[in-house]
Amino acid sequence: MQQAVETRVDYLRSVKEVLAKEANAILELRDIIGQSIEEAIRIILACKGRVIITGIGKSGIIGRKINATMASTGTPSLFLHPSEGLHGDLGMVTKEDVVLAISNSGESEEVLQLLPSIKKIGSTLISITKNPHSTLGIKSDVVLCIGNVQEACPLGLAPTSSTTVTLALGDAMAVALLEARGFQKEDFALFHPAGSLGRKLLLTVNDVVESTGYNPVVSETATVKDALFQMTAQGIGGVSIVNEDGKLVGILTDGDIRRAMTVSNHVFNKYVAALFNPSPIYIKQGALAQEAIPLMENNKVNVLPVVDLAHRPIAMIQVRDLMNLGL
Repeated sequence: MQQAVETRVDYLRSVKEVLAKEANAILELRDIIGQSIEEAIRIILACKGRVIITGIGKSGIIGRKINATMASTGTPSLFLHPSEGLHGDLGMVTKEDVVLAISNSGESEEVLQLLPSIKKIGSTLISITKNPHSTLGIKSDVVLCIGNVQEACPLGLAPTSSTTVTLALGDAMAVALLEARGFQKEDFALFHPAGSLGRKLLLTVNDVVESTGYNPVVSETATVKDALFQMTAQGIGGVSIVNEDGKLVGILTDGDIRRAMTVSNHVFNKYVAALFNPSPIYIKQGALAQEAIPLMENNKVNVLPVVDLAHRPIAMIQVRDLMNLGL
């Protein structure tokens, strides 16, 4: 094996050149992409099944990423490894599906071996390749040609610009499909329930209540001592004040009691009516938990009653409850 010869390399220049070549390759694709992309998107939109994405080697890696992007943005899709497809996984493909085959040369043997079965099954075949006159291109229903992409690799061998361009084209298709379907943030959250966006758009105050169970309540005729006992028993710094119909009419916090004690030593035997806030900030059941955050921040409160449709308090949430849920 030939020993590596140490040479002086301008790494920054090299990196910038590669970035420029790959960026230019994407811009060139933007200029040459034609009506075939519109046809491909219309076919996928009309698809009653899924988009089956396949490719081998680096094209397969890019295909997996395109599959992940489509699946998370409202286009049902899955990745089919060509070798696994040749050994039984073609059974997952139906005539209702659209197959998106990726091959830079259009002559990848493993991908070409899938074509007779795909045609017999009756799936529509869309290909992404730089050579529309390749075997894959000729046998496809729609060809998305990425052009004669020059690799950023100085040897012209390692897939660099070609994979970047293919990935960018896949992203562009996914976004176009997203827009055509009217895909919204709420839909994205539905497919990403464990992410921060999912929590913000899916979690309701009811979910918070289920994990805490706080609901300190006293009548407006109760004493401050009664209210303090309720706070202490439930370990929360506030209590909802209700009228004889059980409807929320106010809130009393431990801060209210402490401030009153600086004025008088006879606070505990007073009625809560003398201290509570008659205009409490509250949130309705079923509201998004995320909506509680600005309510609490803007009004500088640490506890928030949750009321039902009849305006009866059913729970109380704290800032730390929301923090514990990642909000």
